[in-house]
Amino acid sequence: MLASVLPLVLLAAATVAAPQSTTTTLCVAGQCLSGSSNISIGAVVSAFGTDPLILLPGTYSSTSDPQSLRSALTSTSSRLNFLPGFAPNNSDSSSSSISFPLDIHLQPGVLSTTASLYRGQTAFTPANGALNATAVPAGSLVVASNVWAAVKSGDQRTVIWDSVPDMAQLPGGVGSSMTLVDLQSTACSPACSGAGICTPQGTCVCPSGGGFEGDKCESCADGFFGPSCTKCPDDCDKCDDGMTGSGKCLVPKVANAPSSCNCLNGQCGANGQCECNPGWTNASNGTACAACAQGFFLTPDGNCQACQLGCQSCQNGNGVCTSCSSGLTVDANDNTKCTVSANAGAKQCPDGSFLNGDSCAVCSPLCKTCTGAGSGACLVCAQGTYKLAGACVPVDSNGVCSGSALVANNNKNLCDACPSRCASCGIPGFNVASTIDQVQCSKCLPGSYLTDGKCVDACPAGTLVSPDDGFTCVACDSSCSTCAGDAKFCLTCSGNGLANNGTCTNSCPSGTFSASGACLPCHADCASCSGGGFNQCTSCKADRPVLQGGSNSSSGGRCLPTCSKAQFFDTTSSSCQACDASCSSCSGSGANRCLACANSGQTLKGGACVDAKCDSGSSVVPGLGVCLSELVAAPFVDNTPTPSGDSPVPPPTSGGGRRPLEWWQILLMALGCAFICLLFVMCYRRRMRKKRAARTAAFARQMKSRGLLSRGAHWLGDKLFGRLHHHHRDAVPAHYNHQEDPEKNMGEMLERMRAAEEARHAREMELLEARARSATPSKWDRAPSFTVRLEDARSYSPHPHSRTASPQPSLRPRYEPGALEVDPYPNRASTPSLYSTMTGLPRRTPEPRMPIRDRHGDMDLIELHQPVPTVPLAATSRFSGSSWGSSIWKQGHQPVPVQQQPSYEMDPVRAHRTGESFESYQSNSSSGSQSRNPFRR
Repeated sequence: MLASVLPLVLLAAATVAAPQSTTTTLCVAGQCLSGSSNISIGAVVSAFGTDPLILLPGTYSSTSDPQSLRSALTSTSSRLNFLPGFAPNNSDSSSSSISFPLDIHLQPGVLSTTASLYRGQTAFTPANGALNATAVPAGSLVVASNVWAAVKSGDQRTVIWDSVPDMAQLPGGVGSSMTLVDLQSTACSPACSGAGICTPQGTCVCPSGGGFEGDKCESCADGFFGPSCTKCPDDCDKCDDGMTGSGKCLVPKVANAPSSCNCLNGQCGANGQCECNPGWTNASNGTACAACAQGFFLTPDGNCQACQLGCQSCQNGNGVCTSCSSGLTVDANDNTKCTVSANAGAKQCPDGSFLNGDSCAVCSPLCKTCTGAGSGACLVCAQGTYKLAGACVPVDSNGVCSGSALVANNNKNLCDACPSRCASCGIPGFNVASTIDQVQCSKCLPGSYLTDGKCVDACPAGTLVSPDDGFTCVACDSSCSTCAGDAKFCLTCSGNGLANNGTCTNSCPSGTFSASGACLPCHADCASCSGGGFNQCTSCKADRPVLQGGSNSSSGGRCLPTCSKAQFFDTTSSSCQACDASCSSCSGSGANRCLACANSGQTLKGGACVDAKCDSGSSVVPGLGVCLSELVAAPFVDNTPTPSGDSPVPPPTSGGGRRPLEWWQILLMALGCAFICLLFVMCYRRRMRKKRAARTAAFARQMKSRGLLSRGAHWLGDKLFGRLHHHHRDAVPAHYNHQEDPEKNMGEMLERMRAAEEARHAREMELLEARARSATPSKWDRAPSFTVRLEDARSYSPHPHSRTASPQPSLRPRYEPGALEVDPYPNRASTPSLYSTMTGLPRRTPEPRMPIRDRHGDMDLIELHQPVPTVPLAATSRFSGSSWGSSIWKQGHQPVPVQQQPSYEMDPVRAHRTGESFESYQSNSSSGSQSRNPFRR
């Protein structure tokens, strides 16, 4: 059912919402139009109790007309939501409060839409970064004030200064397949270089990456080279950088350089620790390998050399011995040496021997002189060996002491240290005549370069670092005076040649200039130049065609990307020319090359400015170049002015000139609401029926599952608290099977009981008619007086309020066989009614008149105030629940009271089920203080 009505509900809801789904109100200061529109520029103002309004770019105040606009702007509940790219008063675009004057404008940049008339999806491009050739859809274009955009279509480059409502209306197919190639603010003066972007704050922003620097982004930072300021190679510490540099590596990057671990004369290990060269140790200032070790002193040229033999320590600079080995003293003639201490009068031994007691003993063969026996006591080692750490060691052909990186010093007869920055050294062709000043480095520490046997900080002119080992300086090619990266890549040429991109030539090509024997490239802004600066251009490129200040100067000038707004660049004269008077900006000469119109009452059509024919009394929206009526379909105009001096009126119930609802719209809304309410009631009723059926089924299951223990619990409850809620059990016959269908068994039982009652009633009526025919009284008392019960008289009653015969079985009292009763209510037609029996109150309706049929079939009435004998009943009705108090007739028809209290017949179903007798039940019922009659509960 719900599925069948759900479409109707949705249709009703759509009908209710339909009048509000397609109406849009556009406003400018002075006029609002309502209608169908999907414009996607400006801001939305909303206030409590009003429809939202779309404010187009412009300036608004608290007194702006029409009245609906003024009310919406001045309402305390008004809030602003700005569409993408728009902001108020140069403040945060996320602000929702309204402050006056309210200036809604596009942020510095360009907003493009996919459809004309500023409709469809939007894309905003800010004027503060790289564009990367952004494609422009052929819809419409909104350009912020003080911003220009350069678009390219094929080979044609066009600068747009104003918003374009329809790109198809631009001249010469400019609006097809466009690409945005440049976007700048006009706030920078002088203008930025080609690498910089002018911001609305008047500063130039250089591209990210750190390549360009300078106020106008006109030069390259260190480590960047060329017109594009490209980064130097990663494996190079220093390259040929700068705007005119070639980028060739001059100093390669050093792995594990000493400076990386604060090491001066050593090598950095993989663990970051510095390993010093022999003769060096850590300085007191914390620099590793910056001081000479014990037994060495620092020479004026920065090397560490060993002290003389026997001298344990000496002074830096001059080598004066400050302490000698045991048994030696400073020589009196040469304070850099230590000699054997001689006792006065002691014996003097010759070289090769030593004083052993009172006699001289021969030294070890390894010693030339000694102070004792053994090689460890040598003072001067024998020829071919040199003192090292107290022992005499041999040397190789290069004079390198065995087992060390030290070199032999013939003057000191010991192993001395290599020069600083040398990782290894030697004396080529070493012999006894070699001197220490002949030592040459064979390998340098990282960061130093080997040239002519010495380690230097940089290779000298005419050489370059070998690309093979990274530390040896090799000579450039003969054609080069200087080179870089390769021996044949000339930075300068020998003779009168000019180096151009690594080769030597006689003249510089276009786009370069001659300086210092080389052809260097011009600045990136220039096509030709007189120097490397961005203001030394002599001709310009196509993307920056305007030469400013260079035509009349030999030093050159600046290349700019565009002329002023009311000019266009003439390629034939390479100069800026004025636009036609009808154009505010143009792409060429003539009235049909306009990009925007100078007259505010005209619009652009195919490159020409024509008079605007705005509908609905609207005008051209300033800055958008289109009629307000063209932005709204089927407009409803609201240009109602507000009287000057009046306070702002409260917001109207429908904003922006909206039409009131029609009667049929209101009717459909009411019907839809009523249908929804009806559907809710139907669903509620259905739910209640299901819950009631579930409770009935649960009760039936409970009745079927009641066992002996449950019945015992209910019997005990009856005895203790009375039969308050279980009278339904007494109405069930004893032979009733709980496992069978309860409705079926009860129906069969009632049918049997009704048949027995009808048979008994038929016998009573036959007896009454027989007694009536035997008597011959007068018209009114020819029949003996007898009682006629209410059930017999219901077929006729002259009283207008008499009730019809009840369809239920009779409730006659039960009598003993053969007994006579006198009606205790002589003025009533029958025993008390069921209402009187249950409530104890008299009847509320008049007593029925009792008809008597005579032997001729006439209906007569008898007086009901006389006692009427009660006919004894042979059978008692099942539905007679009690015997009413009465008197038994004696002879002579005198009433004798038989019973003062009414007695109630026992329920035959209960009697049959429980086995109780009728008499016991009757006596119990009569004497009990609490009635057990089911009709009195």
